[in-house]
Amino acid sequence: MMHNPQKCHYPFNPVTTIGFALPEMSSVNLVVFNVMGQEVRTLVSNSMEAGTYNAVWNASDNMGRKVSSGVYFYQLLVDGRLISTQKMVLMK
Repeated sequence: MMHNPQKCHYPFNPVTTIGFALPEMSSVNLVVFNVMGQEVRTLVSNSMEAGTYNAVWNASDNMGRKVSSGVYFYQLLVDGRLISTQKMVLMK
């Protein structure tokens, strides 16, 4: 399992891309949280074939509303195992 958090360490506006690669078919969950630990947006929640992927977050929540500037985190889980938690900074 490869993961590329490089773009997410730097402030972004209005979108950011989270890259990851799967060596085999896997169940993937990629979720964005606010600093309070509340889910903001589910970017991926399904089974995916082996390959390289990019998930794009456009700074909106699950209802399509734009979120405010600030610090957010994403968690990448593959087959129920936590692969990575990374910080993102949204600056408008």
